Amino acid sequence: MFENLTGRLGDVLGKLTKRGALTEADVSEAMREVRVALLEADVALPVVKSFIKKVKAKAIGTDVLRSINPGQMVIKVVHDQLVEILGSESQELNLIAVPPIVYMMVGLQGSGKTTSSAKIAKLLTAKHGKKVMMASLDVRRPAAQEQLRVLGEQTEIATLPIVEGQQPVEIAKRALQAAELKGFDVILLDTAGRLHVDEQLMAEMKAVHEIASPTETLLVVDSLTGQDAVNVAEQFKARVDITGIVMTRIDGDGRGGAALSMREITGCPIKLLGTGEKLDELEAFHPDRIANRILGMGDIVSLVEKASELIEKDDAEKLALKIQKGIFDLDDLASQLRQMLKMGGMNSLIGMLPGVGKMKKQLEGANLDDKMLKRQIAIVESMTPKERRNPQIIAASRKRRIATGAGMTVQDVNRLLKQHKQMASMMKKVKKLGKKGVMRGGMQGLLPPGMKL
Repeated sequence: MFENLTGRLGDVLGKLTKRGALTEADVSEAMREVRVALLEADVALPVVKSFIKKVKAKAIGTDVLRSINPGQMVIKVVHDQLVEILGSESQELNLIAVPPIVYMMVGLQGSGKTTSSAKIAKLLTAKHGKKVMMASLDVRRPAAQEQLRVLGEQTEIATLPIVEGQQPVEIAKRALQAAELKGFDVILLDTAGRLHVDEQLMAEMKAVHEIASPTETLLVVDSLTGQDAVNVAEQFKARVDITGIVMTRIDGDGRGGAALSMREITGCPIKLLGTGEKLDELEAFHPDRIANRILGMGDIVSLVEKASELIEKDDAEKLALKIQKGIFDLDDLASQLRQMLKMGGMNSLIGMLPGVGKMKKQLEGANLDDKMLKRQIAIVESMTPKERRNPQIIAASRKRRIATGAGMTVQDVNRLLKQHKQMASMMKKVKKLGKKGVMRGGMQGLLPPGMKL
C-alpha cells in the first residue's frame, strides 16, 4: 500500500533536504509536486487542498525556513499533517460493554465482510482471550451462511447454526439469545450486502441495528475501489451510526488514496486493515505508523509486534544459544526463511524497514519475493540431515542430487550455500565480538572488510 505515493513523495522531499537553505519559492514548488502526487494517488480533491494549505502555512514559517535543517523540518510538517488526516490517534475495537458485546458488520457485497468477520473473531480470541460467536444474517447471497460456517471451522470459532427460511431480524434475535445463554463475550453479526447502496439494504440494516444495539458497527470497504469506497462510507454513515471502518485488500492497493481520504471526509476512524487473504492478515490501524510508511520511514514498531506474535519463543531461544556458540547451520537458515514467510513475506517486511522506499528499484532487480524464499527452503529440505549440519561436505555430486530433488539448478544450490556461508560468518563475528563488542562497534563490525554502511 502507498508504494506509488511513497516513491513520489520521497523524490520531492528528498530534493528539499539536499538544498540546505530554503526559500518560500522552494517550498511552494515542492508543494505543487506533492499536490500532483496526492491526486495521482487518488486522494480526494478537498482533502488534497486542505492538506497542502496547512502544510504550506506551517512550512514557510520562520521557525522552519531559518532552522538548521529546513528540509527535514518540512518533512516533519508533512508527517504531522499526514497523521492528522489519518486520525491522529489509533482507535481500537471497543470491548468495554456488558457481554455479549455485539459487533455488526456492514458494507457492500464483495467488500470482504464475511472474511473480515472471521479475521476479527480470530483476533479477539487469540489476542484478547474472548469467547466469540459469529452469525451470518446474509440470506440473499448463495452459500453466504455456509461460507461463514466453514470459516468458523477453520478458525475454531463458534457459529450460529443455520436455520433455513429465517430472515435477518429473526436470525439476529436468535443469535443474541444464544450468545447470552452460552456465555459468549462477543458476537459478530455478518449482515448482507448489495452491489450498490439501496433503500432495501438500508432498511434491513437499520432493523437489525435496532434489535442488536451493537457496541461497534463496522463498515467494511474495499480499498481497491478508491474514492468509491469513500462515497460508500458517506452513504452508510448518513443512515446508521458507523463506529469504525475496516479497509480490505490494502495489499493490492498501490495508491492508498481511499485511506488518506476516509477519515477526513467521513469523520469515521479506520480501525483495521486487511493486509491479505489469510485469516491472520489483519492489522490495527495506527495513523503515525502509516504516515511513517508513506514517507519511507518504515514501521519498526509494527515489525517488532508482528515478530513477537508470530515467532516461536523456544525457536528464538535455541537459535540465540547456537549463535552464542558461533553455530549457524542450514537448518537454522531454513527456519529463518520460514519465519519470514510467516510474518508476511519479503514485500511485507521490506515495507516496514526505514529507507527501503528509496531502494525500491534495486530491490525489484534483486528478485526478492516469497517464491524465492520457498525455493530456498525447498533446496534445504532436499538435503540430508548430515548435509544441513555440515554444508562443507556438499560437493559437486551432492549438489546435483540436491538440485534435482528440489527441482532447481546447481547454480541455485551454489547461491544458497554462498548466502549461508556469509550469514554463518556474520554469526561467528557476533560470538567473537561478544555483546559488548557489538554494542561498541555497531553493525559495521559485522560487515566484511572494506564494506561500509
